Parts: sequence; C-alpha cells; structure tokens
Amino acid sequence: MSRFIWATALAVLLASCGARYQPPHNMDDACSIATERPKYMRAFKAAERKWGVPVHVQMATIYHESSFRGNARTPFRYVLGILPVGRQSSAYGYSQALDGTWDDYRAATGKRRARRDRMDDAADFIGWYMTKSRDRNGIALTDARNQYLAYHEGHSGYARGSHNAKSWLLRTSGNVESRSAMYARQLASCSR
Repeated sequence: MSRFIWATALAVLLASCGARYQPPHNMDDACSIATERPKYMRAFKAAERKWGVPVHVQMATIYHESSFRGNARTPFRYVLGILPVGRQSSAYGYSQALDGTWDDYRAATGKRRARRDRMDDAADFIGWYMTKSRDRNGIALTDARNQYLAYHEGHSGYARGSHNAKSWLLRTSGNVESRSAMYARQLASCSR
C-alpha cells in the first residue's frame, strides 16, 4: 500500500510542475481568460493603472509572443540539421523579453527580483516598454499594431522602419491589432 501512495504522490508532484505554465483553455475568449486566470487580469489591470496600456493591448501582445505560456522560449538552431547550437535568441517568458531588455527594465524600475515567467512582472514590463515606445516614437498606447511593431523591432528599428521590409511581421501586427480589438469587445461585454 505504501508503494501505491508514494507512486501517487510522485505522479501528482510531477504533474503539478508543468501546470504552472499551461496556457488558459480558451485563448480566443477574454472573458474565459479572466474567469480562469484572475491573477492575469489583476496583473493586466495593475499595469494599465501604472503605465496606461489598455488590458486588451497587453493581452494581444502576450498571446502573439508566448501564447500565454510562462516558460516559452525561442526554438533551437541546428547545424547540419541535427546538432543543436543554442536558441535563436534569449527571449523568454510571457513577454518574450530579451535578456538585455529585461535587464534594462529591472534597472529602470528597481524591480531586481522581477521574473519573465511571472505574469505580474511580464505585464509590468509590457507597460514599461510600450510607454517608452510612446515617448520615443509617438505611438499611442491604444495602437496595438504599431506598439507590437516597436515591441518586436525595438525602438530604433521601428524608427528606421525595419518592419516595412518584413511582410510576415506586418501581417502579424495586423493580427495583433485584430485580436486586441476582439479582446476589447469581449472585455466590455463580460465586465457588465
């Protein structure tokens, strides 16, 4: 009997390890996300109060960056198709922030213990970054499309127009804009 209990306890422990990073079940419904993950909504609303970036813009950005997976990473690069030589970039977590940009955020905000795999820190990072995009490039905080382009290309890359040569990125930014509008409509109806 004791082997059965130990095996069950071990199975529960191992199963719970991955559950922390599982995305919400219905990522196409903002109301469902709000119900299933109230901590996410608290984080988004706190970032909106602090930085002014609407909840729906934050949600659309996180959807397209990590699909709401806290441990998301870029794929490995391979030599000869079989030998892994590292990841495509240092992007990690909900916000897919790069190491250097994350370090800049932590230094600027004084949040030394901030982690990319915690939603409250990721939402705060997005608010901080998009506020900088507004200040440097004049992008409205409600403009999900251009905020995403600046988020992806960096402030200098956006200012140079590097995104204009990337048709796939322009399509993705259009998808971010559409998803942001969809989330805004849904959040307006579920908060009643």
